[in-house]
Amino acid sequence: MTTGTRPRRANGFVVAIDGPSGAGKSTITRRLAERLGYLHIDTGAMYRAVALAVQRTGLPITDDEAIGRLCSELRITLRHDAEAYRVLLDGEDVSSAIRTPEISLLTSQVSSLRAVRECLVRLQRDLGRDGGVVLEGRDIGTVVFPDAEVKFFLTASAEERGRRRWLELRERGQNVSLEETVRAVVLRDEQDSGRELAPLRQAADAVEVDTTGLAIDEVLARLERLVRERTG
Repeated sequence: MTTGTRPRRANGFVVAIDGPSGAGKSTITRRLAERLGYLHIDTGAMYRAVALAVQRTGLPITDDEAIGRLCSELRITLRHDAEAYRVLLDGEDVSSAIRTPEISLLTSQVSSLRAVRECLVRLQRDLGRDGGVVLEGRDIGTVVFPDAEVKFFLTASAEERGRRRWLELRERGQNVSLEETVRAVVLRDEQDSGRELAPLRQAADAVEVDTTGLAIDEVLARLERLVRERTG
């Protein structure tokens, strides 16, 4: 990664953070954006919101056209406040509802639909076009912003990622076993990596960071240092 690159966008860099479920993307992205004074965009939450809408309407996952129409009609809002990062679906706070294991697996299926990806990628590019953003997802550095000035790929062992997800779900009051959660993480990995459209993969120019056994502050410090090196 070269140093001394100056922002060419109006508000600064586009920082892309990709990786599988449970790698620490959400916490790292949010805190990195805060340190840089950038906007945090959780693209995965946007796909989860669409998956929740699909579940609620009962549309078959095979009906790409109908789900694409549904996606174009939804109002998905990402709201930052002093207390939390909230996801609103047509005005309803669905921040907790989109984080269940069922929605996680459905999200992987929904995000493989071309109509949904086209719909949300347009929105994500509009949000990040002028820079000054840190986006998290699975295809930010490869599809959404292949020209992002800084790219990271966060990963961790399946066991570690499953444990993190299990603790998160327990904190939300969901009664799931550790073994079940690890299996769900592995299944999600297989679905995301094996899909034909925009599969999960590391961009050739992304910096890989294995977060297994690392504290959040350790990972955060490394990413912030690399971004600031690029901005000179």
